[in-house]
Amino acid sequence: MALIDLLNVHKHYDLQKILIDINFHVEEGDRIVIVGKNGSGKSTLMKAVSGKLILDDGKRIVKQDLEIKMLDQVPKFQEEDTVRQAVERGLQELYDAKARFDEISVLMAENFDDKLLLKEHADLSSYLDHHSAWSLDDKIERILVHFNLKHMETKPVMMLSGGEQRRVALAGLLLQKPDVLLLDEPTNHLDVYMVEFLEELILKEKYTLVFISHDRYFIDQIATKTIEVEDGALREYRGGYSDYLTQKAEHIRTLQKQHDNLLGMLKTENEWFARGVRARLKRNEGRKERLMQLREAAKTNPAMIRKMSVEVQREAKHFNRDKSVNKQKMLFEVENLGVTLGDKLLIKNFTTRILQKDVIAIVGPNGTGKSTLLKTLLGRVKPTEGRIKQGEFSIGYFDQHRELLDDAKNLIETFCPNGGDRVVVRGSNMHVYGYLKNFLFPREFLDKKIGTLSGGEKNRVALALLFTKNVDCLILDEPTNDLDIPTINILEEQLQNFPGAVILVSHDRFFVDKIAKKLFVFKNHDGLVEEEYQLYSEYLEDEKEQREISSIINEAEKSVPKKEAPKERAKNIKLSYKENEALKRLPTEIEALEEKIDIINTCLADPKCYELKGITVVADELSEAEALYEAKVEELLLIEEKVEEIEAQKA
Repeated sequence: MALIDLLNVHKHYDLQKILIDINFHVEEGDRIVIVGKNGSGKSTLMKAVSGKLILDDGKRIVKQDLEIKMLDQVPKFQEEDTVRQAVERGLQELYDAKARFDEISVLMAENFDDKLLLKEHADLSSYLDHHSAWSLDDKIERILVHFNLKHMETKPVMMLSGGEQRRVALAGLLLQKPDVLLLDEPTNHLDVYMVEFLEELILKEKYTLVFISHDRYFIDQIATKTIEVEDGALREYRGGYSDYLTQKAEHIRTLQKQHDNLLGMLKTENEWFARGVRARLKRNEGRKERLMQLREAAKTNPAMIRKMSVEVQREAKHFNRDKSVNKQKMLFEVENLGVTLGDKLLIKNFTTRILQKDVIAIVGPNGTGKSTLLKTLLGRVKPTEGRIKQGEFSIGYFDQHRELLDDAKNLIETFCPNGGDRVVVRGSNMHVYGYLKNFLFPREFLDKKIGTLSGGEKNRVALALLFTKNVDCLILDEPTNDLDIPTINILEEQLQNFPGAVILVSHDRFFVDKIAKKLFVFKNHDGLVEEEYQLYSEYLEDEKEQREISSIINEAEKSVPKKEAPKERAKNIKLSYKENEALKRLPTEIEALEEKIDIINTCLADPKCYELKGITVVADELSEAEALYEAKVEELLLIEEKVEEIEAQKA
C-alpha cells in the first residue's frame, strides 16, 4: 500500500480548472519533484498531498498514523523563541523517546526476560532509527553550522529576515524527519554550500520527499521521480531532471504535432545538461581515484600528498587560463577596490577589468558581499578604498525588489507608457502581446494590474521589461528567484542572445554554468575576490577536492611523530637569466598563438578557405599550433610558480 494516494482528484478556482481527474501516489523512499509552469497547479497538488486542500471531487487515502509535514513559504514561529528553540521545537517526542529508551536499557540489565520491556525497547529502537534520532544534539549543532545559523542561535527568531526564517524552519523539519516531508522551493535563500549539505543529508537519511524546485542540479541529484503538471493533468517521468528532459522530448515526438520550438529547446537543454553531467562524472571519478591514492600515500609518505595537491592546483590553474584575446571596449576598470559597511569588511583590494562582451557571475556564500559588489558598480555604494573607472555606456538593472515595476499599472501601460500597443525590442517593432507571449503570458494578462500578480509573474514582467531597454550592460541580482524552469530557459536564451555585457549574482549552479564565461568568487568572509575561468560546478568540485586533500594532509601530519618530521632547509630560490627572458616573451608568444589558433579554426569552418590548402594540411597546422601553445603555457606556469615561491621566501 502506498503512503498517500490521490484518486480521481478534481480542483478548480472560479472558472479555471487546475487539476482534472488526476491520480498521484507516494511510496516509502520516493523523492518526487513536481515541475511545471507557474500557475499550472504545482502548489495546489502539494497542498492536496498535505491534506490542507479541500478537493472538489476525488479521494485522498493516507496510511494510518502517517506523519506528514510541510515547509511553508512563510513559516510561523512562537514569538518568544530564539533560533535554537525554534529549531528544537517539535523534537520533544524524540528526546522523550531517547530518554525512555535509555531508562529501559538500564531496567533490562536487571530483568532481561521481561517481555513488555523487550517489546517497548524494540519499538523505541525502531522509532529512533526511523527518525535518525540517536544523537539529536550533534545533529542540531551540525545543521546550525551548515545553515549559517550558529552565530545567531540565541537571537529571537522573529528578528530574522524572511530568508533566515525559512532556513530555521527547514532545519527544524529536517531534524524531525517526518514519514513524508513536503518542501516548496527548499533551495531558495540557500547558498550553494548549504544546498550541497542539504543534498547530502537527504540522500544519507533516506527521506520520503515530495518537493517543488527550479534548481535543476538539485532535482537531478535528489529526485527519483518527476511529475509534470500541465493543462490540469499529471505526467510521470522516471528519475531526475536529465531523465525528464530525455523522456519529455520522446513524449513530444510521439504526439506528432507542431512542437518544433519546444522540442528544440528541450534538445538544446538536454545536450547541454548531458555534457555537464558527463564532465562532472568524469571529474568525480578522477577526484575519487586521486583521494584513494592520497589516503594510501598518507600511510607511508605524507610528502607525496603535497606533491599531488600542487599537481591538482596546477591542473586547475591551466584550465582556468583565459584563452581569449580581449580587444573590446572597457566598461569598468576596478583598482584596489575596498568596501566596508559598518564594521564589516566585504571587499578587499579587488582589481579587475570588465569588458563589453564579458558574461560574469558573482558567486559565493551568503553574506560575503556579492550584492554589495553589484551596488558598488552601479554607484549606489561608495568604495571605502580604491576606485572604479567607468566608461560611457548604459546599464539595465534587475533586483529582487523589482524596482522597475509600478503596482498600479497594467501590463499594457508598463510596456507602452506613451500609449499604443507596440514595443521595440533590439530594433524590432512588435505587438506587446507578441512579445509577452515569449515570456509565457496569455493575452488576458495584458489588462491585469502589476499589483495583482504573483511574485513569479512579477519577476517575469520585470525581466521582459528589462530586455526592451536599449542598454550596453545588464546587471542582475538573483534573477532566477521565484521563476519556474520554463521561464528560466527563456531568460537563459535572452541572455545568450544579448550583445552586451552581463554581470549577475546567482546561487543557481546550472544557470551560472550555462550563462557565465567568468566567475568572481567570494570564497570566505575575508573580503577577497578571485577571478576564475571555468564552470561553477567544476570550480565547486575542485574546491571540495582541495578541502578533502587538506583534511588528508592534516591527518597524515598528526600521525607522524614530531621528532621524525623532516626539517626543510631554507633555499635561496631565484630565476635564472633564461627564465627571466622567458617570463618577458612567453605572454606575447602565447597571445600570438591564440590568434593563430582562432584564424585556423575560422578557416576550418569555411570550405572556401580550407580547400585552398587542403583540409588535412590545415588540420595539421592546428594540431601543431595547439601543441606549441600547450607547451608554452606549461612553461609559463612553471616559471610563475617559481616566482610565487620567491615572493613567499621574501615574506
